[in-house]
Amino acid sequence: MKILIVDDDPVLRQILHTYLARAGYEVALAEDGRAAWELWQQEHTKLIVTDWMMPVMDGPELIRRIRAASFPGYTYIIMLTAKEGKSDVIFGLEAGADDYLTKPFNAGELRARISIGERILNLEASLSQALSRMEELATHDPVTGLLNRRALYSHAEAELNRSQRYGKPLSFVMLDIDHFKAVNDQYGHLVGDQALRVVADTLAHNKRPYDWAGRWGGEEFLLVLPSTDLEEAEVVSERLRVSLTEADVPLPAGGALHLKASLGVASSSLDPTAAHTLDSLVHQADEALFRAKREGRNRVCLSLGESPAPAET
Repeated sequence: MKILIVDDDPVLRQILHTYLARAGYEVALAEDGRAAWELWQQEHTKLIVTDWMMPVMDGPELIRRIRAASFPGYTYIIMLTAKEGKSDVIFGLEAGADDYLTKPFNAGELRARISIGERILNLEASLSQALSRMEELATHDPVTGLLNRRALYSHAEAELNRSQRYGKPLSFVMLDIDHFKAVNDQYGHLVGDQALRVVADTLAHNKRPYDWAGRWGGEEFLLVLPSTDLEEAEVVSERLRVSLTEADVPLPAGGALHLKASLGVASSSLDPTAAHTLDSLVHQADEALFRAKREGRNRVCLSLGESPAPAET
């Protein structure tokens, strides 16, 4: 772990540097609060040991600036001070210090307090990783690794709002693996899951960085194409269809399964003046997909425009 030592006394800085380096820490040095503030903004050191009384910028002001910054992750700060009064200690802690030591301090006590800071920072990192993992599970499909339906819906809605605000087209591609039930029935669900992952990889490799792709449900996938009109979306869809025919799924007994898919495309560009909703555009893409199925599968069909959504039962 890297520790930033902030003190205007060059002798004390060197003593702390030597002691902490021997204890196995990487050490950075700053001679006052302003130098420490500039260094922290560049490196975002997680653990700081700072003096209180310094020229240019003192310890409490440095701490207040760090606490007010919107950098990710926590910075643990130990303040060194010759002030021993309760009011001074309270002032330092209220400024945002996590711990303090009065000068002259015991080197062993400093090491122990740094160890406390390490444990807290390690706990924060573990909790952050666990939270990221929970967010990943909540927003991504466990089989394909793509966005799940709920997360994809949220991103698609945001893109629709953006397209309407700036007058840009937005297109949707609904993809369905042809004869997927037969794949599961003949080869089993492990091969079926592998087929889903192959489709997901093909989608990921054929989309732009700002496009959104996810598993809509079952063997259906949805691709959201910002700033893309119907004709452009058709080109993307055809390229995706061809790429899938070239992507093989290895079979346990040898050989490979050749995938085919039907795709339906809808776009706000078909009627730029209409008050499109996300559900209406997805419904149009779905209808185009069903038409591709009816017309023989393994093809791309474009939406014919708005039509009444089926009544709920």
